[in-house]
Formats: sequence, C-alpha cells, structure tokens
Amino acid sequence: MKLFNLKPVALLVVLFTMMIATVRSQDLNSAIQLIRSEQFDKAEEMLKQLIQKDASNSKNYFYLGENYLQDYFSDTISNSLTVSANMAKEAYQKGVEANANDALNYVGLAKVAFFLGDDQKAVEYRAKAKSFLLPYKNIKKIVPPAKDYAFILAKIAESYIKEEKVDTSQALPLIREAIKIDNKNRDVYLIAGDIYILLNDGSKAISFYNQAQMADPQSPTANMKIGNIYVKGRALQAAIPYFEQAIELNANYAPAYRELGQVYSLAQRYSQAKEYFEKYLALTEGNIPAKVRYVNALFYAKDYEGVITNVEDIFKVDKSRTYMNRIAGYSSFEKNPPNYDRAYSYMETLFATVAPERIIPKDYHYMAKILIKKNQNAPKIADDAADLRAQVEKDKSRLASVKVAADKAKLSAAIAKNTAKADSLDKVYSSMMEEVKKGFANYDKMMQLKPGDRSLVAEVAGAYNSYKDYTGVAKTLAKILGQLPDAKEDYMQVGRAFYNGEKFQSADSVFNLVAKSAPDYVPAYLWIARTYSKLDPDTKLGLAKPKFEKVVEVSAKDSIKYVSELTEALGFLGYYYMTQENYNASKAYYERLTDVAPNNKEYQIRGYNGLGLIELRLAGAEKTNEGRLPYIAKSAEAYNKILALDPNNSSAKGQIAYLKDFESSVKKGINPNEIKGVIKDAASGAPVAYASIRVKDTAAENMTNQKGEYKFEIPAGSEVLIISAKGYTSQEIPITKSRVYNVSLSK
Repeated sequence: MKLFNLKPVALLVVLFTMMIATVRSQDLNSAIQLIRSEQFDKAEEMLKQLIQKDASNSKNYFYLGENYLQDYFSDTISNSLTVSANMAKEAYQKGVEANANDALNYVGLAKVAFFLGDDQKAVEYRAKAKSFLLPYKNIKKIVPPAKDYAFILAKIAESYIKEEKVDTSQALPLIREAIKIDNKNRDVYLIAGDIYILLNDGSKAISFYNQAQMADPQSPTANMKIGNIYVKGRALQAAIPYFEQAIELNANYAPAYRELGQVYSLAQRYSQAKEYFEKYLALTEGNIPAKVRYVNALFYAKDYEGVITNVEDIFKVDKSRTYMNRIAGYSSFEKNPPNYDRAYSYMETLFATVAPERIIPKDYHYMAKILIKKNQNAPKIADDAADLRAQVEKDKSRLASVKVAADKAKLSAAIAKNTAKADSLDKVYSSMMEEVKKGFANYDKMMQLKPGDRSLVAEVAGAYNSYKDYTGVAKTLAKILGQLPDAKEDYMQVGRAFYNGEKFQSADSVFNLVAKSAPDYVPAYLWIARTYSKLDPDTKLGLAKPKFEKVVEVSAKDSIKYVSELTEALGFLGYYYMTQENYNASKAYYERLTDVAPNNKEYQIRGYNGLGLIELRLAGAEKTNEGRLPYIAKSAEAYNKILALDPNNSSAKGQIAYLKDFESSVKKGINPNEIKGVIKDAASGAPVAYASIRVKDTAAENMTNQKGEYKFEIPAGSEVLIISAKGYTSQEIPITKSRVYNVSLSK
C-alpha cells in the first residue's frame, strides 16, 4: 500500500487503525512477557482487562489459556492439572467463539484434551487447526503469513508433549516445517529445543535455544532454558553463567534469580542461595504466589526444613492457601530424619480442606507412603504381642505346679503384667493397621490413576510384602500381567508371592499356567515341585516326587543351563527314597548329584553327604555289630571325600567324629575270638540242624540250631574249621580274620 496515494481522510483512518493494532499488540506483548516472567497473576489480570476492552480479539483468549497452563507447569505441586486445564479450556473455547477462524485456540483445546487423556478429541482439534493452514508453493504468499503459519505449526508440535514425553513421529515433522517457513522465529526455536530436551538430546536442544537467542537477542528465556539443561545434568557450575546472562539481558527477570538461588542451594552454598532467593522475592514484591514458587524451589533444592518454615510463614499471612499443606507434608516425609506424624497431619489437613478436584495424584501417593512408613513397626508389634501371649500361656501351665506361695504370686503377677502389655500392644497394632489400610486405599487410588505403571506396582507390592501380606503382593503384581508366554516372569513373581503367603493352591495354579504356555521353562516346574513339597512336608504322601522327577526330565535337556534346578531335584529325590528306605534308588540319585557338575564343589558335597547318610542309616539298621562295620567305613569314606573338597567343612568333620565313636562302641561289643554263621543244604538251601562245627586239632565244637545257626568262641590261633552233618560230606574251612562263616553242605 502506498500511503501517499491515499486521500487525507483515508490516510488518517489507516494510520489510526495501525496505531490501534500497535497498541493492542504492545498490550498483548506485555501480557506475554509477564507470562514468560512467571508473573501469572499479573498476566491473568492484564489479559482479562484486554478481553474486557476488546472481546473480539481471539489472541487474548489464547494467551489467557496459555497462562493457566504455564501457571500449572510452574508449580505442579500446588496446582491441580484438572482445574488448570479446565480453566484453560474455557478460555480457548471463548477464543473460538470470538474468532472461529483462528487456529491457535483449536491448538489450545487439543493440548487440554491431550493432557486430560482424551486423545481422540486432541486429534480432532489438531486437524481443525491444520485446516486453517492453507497449502502453499511460495512462502512469501503463504496464508496465514509465514510468521503466524510457523508459530501455529510449532504450537501443534508442542501439543504432542505430555508428562515429559513427546510423540516425535508427529512433532518433529511439524517443527522442521515451521523452521523452514520462518527461520527467524524465536518461539519456534524455543519449542524445538523443548522437544529435543525430551529426547535427551541436550546438544541439539542447546543449538535451537542459541538460535532462539539470536532471533531475539534481548530475550532472557533461551539462556534460562540452557541453564536448566545443565542443572538437570548436575553441571551446576556450567549453568550459572547462563542464568547470569539472563539477568544481564533483563535485570528484573525474576525467574533467573530464583534459579540461581536453587543452583547455589543444590551446591550447598546457602548464603548465596539465600541472597538470590531474596532478590527473587523483592522483584516479585514478596507476593504470596512468588513465595509459593520460592517454596517450590526450596523443595526441589531439597531444603525441606526451609519449605516447612516458609509454608508456616505463608499460613500466618494467608490461611486460605491450605493447598500449601501438600508441599509441607511432602517435605516432612522427605527430610532427614523424616517426621511421619507431622507429614500425616499436613496431608490430613490438605484432604480435609481443599476441593476434591484440587487433589492431585501425588497426594494419594504421598499419603500412602507416609502411612505405610509411619506404621512400619506394626508387624514387629504384632510379633511382640504374640510372644507375650505365648509366654503367658507357658507361665499359666507352670502355675499349677508351683508349690511355694511367693513364687506362685510372683508368677501370677508376671502373667497379669504380660497380659496387660499384650492387650496394650494389640490395641496399638489395631490402630496402626487401620492407618495401614488407609495407606493401601490411597495406593489403590493412585493405581487407578496410573494403571500399568510398573514402578508403582512394584512399590505397592513391596509395601504389602513388608507387612507380610503376600496375597496383597500377588494381587498387586497381577495388575501388570501381560500375555503368556511373554509375561512368564511376571506370572512367576505372582506365583512366588502366593507361595510365600502359603497360598499353595493359588501358587500351583499360576506356575502351571506358565508351564503350560512355556513347556521348556524349567523354573516353572521347579516351583510346582517346591509347592507340592510344601503341601506334603513330611513326604508321607509322596506328592512332590513326580513333580521333581519332571524337573529332572525337563532340565536334563540342558543340564548346564539348568544345573541349579537339576541338582535341587536330584537332592530331593535322593532324600525322598532314603525316607522310603529304598536305599538303592536313593544312592543312584546322590551318585548322579556328585557327577552332574564336576567343577562345582557345592553340588558334589551335597551328593557325598547324601551317600554318607545312607550308609549311616544302613549301619543303624544292621542287627549285628559285625555287619555294621562295613557301612560305617563306607559312610566315613563319603565324608572324607567332602573334606578333600572342603577341608574346613564342619558338618563333615562332625560326622566323621561321630562315626569314629560309633565304630569304637561297635567294636567293643565284638568278641575277637567269636565266630558265627549258618549251615545250609547246598541243593535245597534249607538250614541243616545239628551240624557240627569243630576247630581242627582241638576240642572246641558247636552245633547248629533248628535254623542252621551257630555261634561260639574258638581258641586263639585256630586255623581250620571242620563242618560235618549226618548224611552230608564234611568240609574243612580255613579260618581267616572274618568272624562269619556261612557253609553249604552237599550229600
């Protein structure tokens, strides 16, 4: 437009219109600067005034919505996402009503829908916003103008950010196109940097922030964002110059002072931290919202005592801000040492005084953690009460046998005292468990808000485990179970929780599901076997035997990988057959155990220990002293093999010492000159009664009984036995060291 061609009146109209637009822009820019400076209350006030002056300007509504969201993200501890998002939604909707052709308010509505979990609505609003971005071939002729077009694209890209995550497949193409359209747009570069931060690409993010700084050299925002990158990376010294540069660009830029205060606090340079925090409060005129953000900075700097002190100061001035009980409760929990009672008091006040929609998920989480930790001694108190009651019952049974009156009175007093203490502990325990129940109820609410959060599920399961509530552990872990066989480890964890809680039928069901879906997964079979072992602890029913045999079968396919499972099964089966007095089968399993892993001393020792026990049992079962000695020798041999593997094995040493004593006592019961045996018919095997057993060249002789048995003392130095019977051919048997001579006579 060439102004010098216009008539004077038309020229005045154009100039006036341009002036009004400039004033509008300047007022809106002032509000935007207040948002960037985190003076959200002032920004809200200014934007509402702008809307009152000109309700048709849709941009005012858009930035009012942005202000509500930025206020929330600046203080996610004090603010509620639901409340802030709904306030922003209302502003964006009014913006649409003011100008249905302004894409930005549709982008705002997409962000709100995305934050609140309505992904379908978010998709619809983004599509609506894009519909106003007309296709182009020439950037110079783009509609809307390049700067606005690029900004809208960048804002759509930004709408894919939620909970510190970003959908890069959608966001990155948009941000690249925005930069292509307008490569001098500060806001586009800032959003690009924010996206790359979420991708953990700090160097690229810094590159974009630097380009934002070049696009607007007087803006402190880019330096702030770069400084925050270094803070997150714990490079505090590297962060400081960027915050200082932000202050150089704008000495009244309050957030930079707060960030410096936080950095120095993290570095434990508290005097400097205090100095910057005080400047921050001075620049923000010490208003309560600024002090709230100061308190948040203290929280993130882990100055929990400072948080509590400042919250109490805020309450002295403004008791209506009861939501501050939240951060005081969190801090009382986090500080060292924690104050769980005080933390609970703050959180109770919070829940009692703020509107339900202002309760945030973290509140349920912290309330749960506080109550679980506050009552962590409950299981011990229950055990102490049970011990006292057991002692009372023991003392009551002794009371009847006590004869001395004084002793009787003393014992009665102890019974009364311990009963009263147990009753008192039971009451304390009952009260504590009510709070624990409330804690788990808050965990339940948290899990409803974050279904499938594995770290949360693990935390809750751990809490149940600390209270020995294994059913609670299993039910909690079941919430994250996926499809078998991929989720077999999760199922195993649930099964083990049931097992630990002695819910053996439930455990068996879970382990069998895994085994059915993964037939070669040996741990499932092992836990099935262990479960049946628990169901039959005395092995009287033999329930676990076939289960451990199955473990041997499946683990033998890869005995190297599953050597641990295989050896456990072999050990059980060796023991089982020993209890059934099937010593041959028992020996076979223990001998296999000694060979299964030649380089593993532990497994070999287990095998030799089993073999030693078998021989010892056989020695005990043998009726004759002479018969016991070979078993004792074999048992000692097995234990000596253990000592060859582990010279310091105290169990083997103890067994060998016992065997030596056993052998000595057995030998004392043996007459060195006494012999015995049985005489039988060689053809029929029937005993030969009244057969003669005589020592050659002596008068020493004995006769067999009806069972063909004999036993008598022979002279020292005897050399030959003569065995004879009527109708049979006599035999001469040389006398050796043996004391048993069984002979078969032929006719």
